[in-house]
Amino acid sequence: MRLHEYQSKEIFTEHHIPIPQGRLAATPEEAKLIAEELHGPVVLKAQVLAGGRGKAGGIRLVHTPDAAEEEASKILGQRIRGLPVRRLLVEEAINIQQELYFGMTVDREHAETLVIASAEGGVDIERVAEASPERIARVAVDPLLGLRDFQARNLAAEVEIPRRLWRTFIAIALNLYQAYQDLDATLAEINPLVITTEGRLLALDGKMIIDDNALFRHPAFFDMRDLSAEAPEETEARKFGLAYIKMEGDIGCMVNGAGLAMATMDIIQHKGGRPANFLDIGGGASSERVTAALRILLSDPQVRTVLVNIFGGITRCDEVALGIRAALEEIETEVPFVIRLAGTNENEGRRILADARLETAHTLSEAAELAIARSEQAVTE
Repeated sequence: MRLHEYQSKEIFTEHHIPIPQGRLAATPEEAKLIAEELHGPVVLKAQVLAGGRGKAGGIRLVHTPDAAEEEASKILGQRIRGLPVRRLLVEEAINIQQELYFGMTVDREHAETLVIASAEGGVDIERVAEASPERIARVAVDPLLGLRDFQARNLAAEVEIPRRLWRTFIAIALNLYQAYQDLDATLAEINPLVITTEGRLLALDGKMIIDDNALFRHPAFFDMRDLSAEAPEETEARKFGLAYIKMEGDIGCMVNGAGLAMATMDIIQHKGGRPANFLDIGGGASSERVTAALRILLSDPQVRTVLVNIFGGITRCDEVALGIRAALEEIETEVPFVIRLAGTNENEGRRILADARLETAHTLSEAAELAIARSEQAVTE
């Protein structure tokens, strides 16, 4: 789950990380009132879960409350990368002396948190890593020990933060790490972290991503989710407890088990095809859940073929077959299906599918080849 800038900054405030003064506005009139309260130039920042807001006209500096109202009326309602702008963060304008980058994320390979700092802020850290890797400082954090003072101090020295600001930087680093830990985040980022001309350190922008698998521990986040930034298929899948991620291909995949789902997508790509999604119906899936999964798959206009790959352990192959048959009785579709069943009650499942005149395959390799062929055939017709 990705948080908006204003949501991330609310968390920053709770964890004593300094941010510019400002509030959220939903109308041009609110933007004007906030600008009057701040008594000076303000920055209007579109709240959308997309990068490149500035280049798209979603960030504007204004010098008067009337200008804030006028510019807010232009930003609100526009779309940035296809996402509607419904709210603006109106903040005091900051005189910037230097922009830095500071953030942390999960290093899955080493099972640690990787904390990153750079003297080049305000741009994508990936670009800095590619063009000037020597400008990036990194430190690995042992999850049992957490981020230590000396590690934050070493980062400050490496990116050449003025010594008078080290104490403030260390406090920001430790507090951000605490927020990252407390909220089960997979990313916490301040970009840029600025040194103002008055000699302060401020989090000018903020970004956090929360692990979906940990949301049960943070029920308050459910109401904070911005569904307009998600594929509608992903929103629908969540209602049924299905793990679904939309991708760019044309072969819809329905699989039970995350590892088997990854293997299925891998072999589709290995054979020259492109998966349209990741969809794990999980163990013990009922026919009703299978029906819901297929409705979601078939609602994607990119899908030209559906590949179902089921290994029956807890999940029974005949239950899956019944779900497929039930779904196709409810939904009219011209999309061809290729189905591979193996395991518990696979023979009964094959019989059900044969009666429904659905194509089956004995191996995953054969299933992938058939799905790709059907997809290519659909393009030429």
